[in-house]
Amino acid sequence: MNMQYRTIGKTGIKAGIIGLGCEGLLNKPFGEVEKITGAALDGGMNMFDFFSPNKEARSNFGKAIKGKRDKVFIQGHIGSTDIHEQNDLSRDLGTCKKYFESYLTDMGTDYIDFGMFFFVDTPEDFKAIFEGELLNYAQGLKKKGIIRAIGAGSHNSEIAQRIVKTGVVDLIMFSVNPVFDMAPAEADIYQMFDDEKSKNLFTAKIQPQRASLYRLCEEKEVGITTMKTLHAGRLLSPDLTPFGSPLTPAQCIHYALTRPAVVSTLIGCKNPEEVKDTLRYFDMKDEEKDYSDIIKNYQGEYKGNCMYCNHCLPCPSHIDVAALTKYLDLARQNEKDIAPTVTQHYKALSKHGSDCISCGSCEKRCPFSVPVIKNMAKAVELFGI
Repeated sequence: MNMQYRTIGKTGIKAGIIGLGCEGLLNKPFGEVEKITGAALDGGMNMFDFFSPNKEARSNFGKAIKGKRDKVFIQGHIGSTDIHEQNDLSRDLGTCKKYFESYLTDMGTDYIDFGMFFFVDTPEDFKAIFEGELLNYAQGLKKKGIIRAIGAGSHNSEIAQRIVKTGVVDLIMFSVNPVFDMAPAEADIYQMFDDEKSKNLFTAKIQPQRASLYRLCEEKEVGITTMKTLHAGRLLSPDLTPFGSPLTPAQCIHYALTRPAVVSTLIGCKNPEEVKDTLRYFDMKDEEKDYSDIIKNYQGEYKGNCMYCNHCLPCPSHIDVAALTKYLDLARQNEKDIAPTVTQHYKALSKHGSDCISCGSCEKRCPFSVPVIKNMAKAVELFGI
């Protein structure tokens, strides 16, 4: 297996496309934490999300990465606290300082790579952070080098877009899976995890607010790390999946990684074996990762819209259809004023719309009825090549 890496926006930091969500390290003795962390590092994982305020868990993780700190990028959360050893959140500056700065002492490090505002899901959360003292606090930490970049975690696409538009963050941690992409923007994370209520939320069509968020992040060069990639295992269950048949972990991971701007999908693993199973993604053939056959019957608004799954390949002209279409979709958001970075990324592709020979082989294979040939012509119109 060979880990692949993607650059996080403008930071220059290269993230492994699969990382570790560290909730699986909680309530475990140091020996087990060391084995899980070691398996992750051996597999090339370098992105670790550690939201928990638990002192013992932080300390165990710090000991596990001792001597390897330069190989690890940590997402640490500003606002993650606890009450009577139960996770909680706070927007009080003093409380947030106490818990965030304990990352340094507990983990035995003098910096945290990404200072993530924790659980920003409501207008009230946004106002408390971005119009209050917490933003100044995070910017001060960055100026001192205590954090390398500022990010935020959210489950709400509208709030996440507001965060990106501030221009402050380099990274968004967002819940990404096909079911969430089909849930209304106003749905909260608790409804999505209620098996009865979530049945009524599922719309069988991608929500434009979520697609717009992914494209906005791509345009603004804000990276996305993903959580809830497996929907807490529901997508793997024949009884709980809404798609008629379950997806595999690899298909869920691949779905997340084919969303624009996603740099790393963070998977919660409870033991070294789960880490190794997750990393088998890199040994799999493309058809084993392909999710399109399972969700195509629920396409709704997917129809005619590229899902960036590359099910259309191979292309006889060697065009990366998914990547080209991603930049075309970004350009279409404002055709009269295309962002320079979008044009730059498009022109950096090895093949362009002008290389299309209109053979139609891609359209025959596309499970979402995307008019690929027309898209190629539109790309030439907008980008000139």
